[in-house]
Amino acid sequence: MAMRNQVIGFRIPGTTSLIVAAGLMSTGISPAQSLMPVSGPGGVVRLFSSDAAILESQESRKDIPCTVTPNKPVLGFDLRYHSGYEVTVPLKELAGSENLLTMVFRVTPQDRPDDPIYMSQHVGVPAITDDEKGPAYLQGSFDVGEGKYHVDWLMRDRAERVCSSNWDIEAELPTKDKQMALDIAPDVVEPSDTEPFRQEPPVERASHEPPLNVKVMVNFAPQDSDAATLQPLDTNALLSILRNIAREPRICKFSIVAFNMQEQRVLYRQDGASQIDFPSLGKALASINLGTVDLKRLSQKHGDSEFLAHLITTELTDDKPPADAVIFAGPKVVLDDGIPPDTLKQLSDVKTPVFYMNYNLNPQGNPWRDAIGNTVKYMKGAEFTISRPRDLFFSWTEIIGRIVKLKFGKPVPSSSAQ
Repeated sequence: MAMRNQVIGFRIPGTTSLIVAAGLMSTGISPAQSLMPVSGPGGVVRLFSSDAAILESQESRKDIPCTVTPNKPVLGFDLRYHSGYEVTVPLKELAGSENLLTMVFRVTPQDRPDDPIYMSQHVGVPAITDDEKGPAYLQGSFDVGEGKYHVDWLMRDRAERVCSSNWDIEAELPTKDKQMALDIAPDVVEPSDTEPFRQEPPVERASHEPPLNVKVMVNFAPQDSDAATLQPLDTNALLSILRNIAREPRICKFSIVAFNMQEQRVLYRQDGASQIDFPSLGKALASINLGTVDLKRLSQKHGDSEFLAHLITTELTDDKPPADAVIFAGPKVVLDDGIPPDTLKQLSDVKTPVFYMNYNLNPQGNPWRDAIGNTVKYMKGAEFTISRPRDLFFSWTEIIGRIVKLKFGKPVPSSSAQ
């Protein structure tokens, strides 16, 4: 829970959160942000006449004295631009019996002015006493492709008091990144995805050459090895790495090994599947409990090194038939004593190409090669640092190019690998 000025934040499923005074309980869960339904032969969005008039007039109303702060579009590891807004409302303005805040907004692409997208959100407000101090905080978000957009926004309560605002945003890739293929088309507006473990749609696999078979070993762990929880930012970044691999049309067989170094255990395994099972992976990751320490692990002096050494040797030497490539992914794994030399010698006969997509948000703060990086170097593999969304795109382009070249002997155009 977020804490600020003695208020507690209650997270609403989706992209909206409301912070109310300490000790108050939320009385209802609101649906996530969603597209507004259309009706009629022309696909017209049905709005209350008062809402439509406010959006059309683009006037700023302060019946509810709220402050709206737009968020500039930011490119995420999922290769989508995320934008939205933050709203603050004095708690005293919401005092009284239970209330309902309804937000309605439309996002209009500049190059497609006749195709606005309407979205709505609802936030239940518990009963608030007149003497409550401090503000309530709300958030909303949506995704856009490259382009310029105009946003018209309003919020009203059950008493039909209104706060409204409007603003402009622009999402544009730098010139050096124009070759990046984003996961959302230009001038497109969509609600933000609220399900990180949704299943990928089927991919039309390449049929003009033999299929590739890859094994991906992901360390689902936070950037800070001492953290008590796996943060959504870290989870989403690692999932984005997996999704980029899952969407590759030249790969037809996937083997997934998800593990956690702090707990020294394999969380999930999927062998030789035609598609990565993201929902099952999500259920498995729910079992991570970084806030507790197993006494058995404390008694093992070199438990972390032994776990990683056994995992790597087992997955790389017992693979039959061997994968066309093994890809490690995750944050740095810093071990006091590293991988034992005897373990590395066991990998000398492994001919499978290995790659390491090292998720590191602060490479300047930790520039040293970690235990997995040392293993990959010993096996003459390649390591790529993933610090920004562009790193993910260009590193994967480089990796799949190398895999294809090693498998089929075809020259592949090089990209800006890290």
